[in-house]
Amino acid sequence: MAVYGRVYRIARVMGDRMEAEYQRYGIGRGEFDVLGTLRRAGAPHTLSPRELSATLMLTTGGMTGRLDKLERAGLLVRSPDPHDRRGLRVTLTDRGAEVVDQALVAGLAVQRDALAALAPEEGLQLAALLRRLLAASAGV
Repeated sequence: MAVYGRVYRIARVMGDRMEAEYQRYGIGRGEFDVLGTLRRAGAPHTLSPRELSATLMLTTGGMTGRLDKLERAGLLVRSPDPHDRRGLRVTLTDRGAEVVDQALVAGLAVQRDALAALAPEEGLQLAALLRRLLAASAGV
């Protein structure tokens, strides 16, 4: 119980810290995930709502809410799919790329600060142990 209790508490504490950091950029974790997925898609940083939903494992309704918020903020745009009259394409704006890039750097700094409590070799050892535990837990 001690191991899982600590893993759970670390996940909660770090999740809260990451969320607070993303809030500085006007987004939450869910919005960061959408913007990051578009960014990783490569130029022109465009995907369909269905592709985003599948990648992020969200319902279409959940995705619509996130897209609405991000579009209102000017971080992405939705446009008709030129190859499918019924479809849409979601494209990261220049401002959206700036926001996700800045939020990523800030989030990595939060993680780096937390890991500073460990010596470099301890961090590597912890990562290896957690990888093994995850693989065993997932039945991989």
